[in-house]
Amino acid sequence: MTSHSVKNINSHSILVGEQVTVNGWLRSVRVSKGGFSFLSVHDGSCFDGIQVIADNELENYEAVTHLSVGCAVSINGELRESQGRGQDFEIQASSIVVVGDVDDPETYPISKKRHTFEFLRTVAHLRPRTNTFGAMARLRHNTAAAVHQYFDERDFMWVNTPIITASDCEGAGELFRVSVLDSINNKQQSYEEDFFGQETFLSVSGQLNVESFCEALTKVYTFGPTFRAENSNTSRHLAEFWMIEPEIAFADLEDNADLAESFLKVVCRTVLDRSLEDLEFFNKQIDNQVLNRIQGIIENDFIRLDYSDAIKELQASKKKFEFPVEWGKDLQSEHERFLTENIFKVPVIVMNYPKIIKPFYMRQNDDGNTVAAMDVLVPGVGEIVGGSQREERLEYLDARMTEPMKEELWWYRDLRRYGTVPHAGFGVGFERILLYLSGMENIRDAIPFPRVPKNASF
Repeated sequence: MTSHSVKNINSHSILVGEQVTVNGWLRSVRVSKGGFSFLSVHDGSCFDGIQVIADNELENYEAVTHLSVGCAVSINGELRESQGRGQDFEIQASSIVVVGDVDDPETYPISKKRHTFEFLRTVAHLRPRTNTFGAMARLRHNTAAAVHQYFDERDFMWVNTPIITASDCEGAGELFRVSVLDSINNKQQSYEEDFFGQETFLSVSGQLNVESFCEALTKVYTFGPTFRAENSNTSRHLAEFWMIEPEIAFADLEDNADLAESFLKVVCRTVLDRSLEDLEFFNKQIDNQVLNRIQGIIENDFIRLDYSDAIKELQASKKKFEFPVEWGKDLQSEHERFLTENIFKVPVIVMNYPKIIKPFYMRQNDDGNTVAAMDVLVPGVGEIVGGSQREERLEYLDARMTEPMKEELWWYRDLRRYGTVPHAGFGVGFERILLYLSGMENIRDAIPFPRVPKNASF
């Protein structure tokens, strides 16, 4: 018999009285003295499981009473309306097949008690069986689907940019070197002898590469893994993470800001529709502002102001910050959050940053001191999106590149020589979006298998 998902059963898509087959894992087993037992079965298709009633008429009832949390089972039985609270349906089992037993229940790490997230990171291969990480897995899937849906419905093309690159994109941090030579790190062999014949790294961004497709296909995006070798053991750093990077041709900074605002609003609305059950769990158990923050993005127009005006607002507040507020310095998280949470109380797009603190590829404004850069700031987090209008004028680009950069990025310069157009784009860390949506505090809990210093075990 074809199996049914718990999600389909709980959504009333199957009629009471029908025979159903459910496959899943036991979350609890409760044996009653009256000759029957209650099993809670989860298959991961939705937040809730389904209750199964087993009575002593089953051939293997005695064995069923000795089942433990974590066992994989296949249940066949009649779907009935539940007499218990908190559930609409239950299954009266006619057969229970143990597909995979737990060898030693005493050593099974995912017991019914509450575990710390720190402990669960040590058993990342089993943590999806918990409520929190099952919900995170579904949220991650639905958010990724919403991202692709957003761009597809607006005629963007998904471009797969290289994971291995010969460039450092924007000097965005320490890089992982890619080499087949054991002695390359000690400079005992030259890069000409290596696999690619030159120094190569794991990419920190797909932006530079995707720009070449932007200037041929007009609207494109990349969504994939990126890598940074910062030796940071903080709640905000991963060595491997995913980035979403759209790029639009014939566009300026205002167009870019419009795209970023629309993107966040629509993705949040889509995820709210598709993941409400899981978001309600996060709102109840993790952060009671989750739903309010999501609604805040959906319902409010984003404030737009120049970096210079943002500096004036912060200085006028007379707030004592840990990091001084000065024109020419980057905004820190405390500044960003103060703007969104205390001054404007809505998402803010800060635009036109000082040239000296931004990368070479950002378009220089007419004042000669600023570039057409933007950061989208949201309450509770600070920066969630960073982007810019790209410098399409070769002479301005060259003025900000060193000679080695010009040689390394000759192809990037070519884009400014052959049919150049104004274009813009932004980048947003996928895991950062998931932290915002879920209220989770540590970015290691927003990715299935976190890669951080001293840990790549799973």
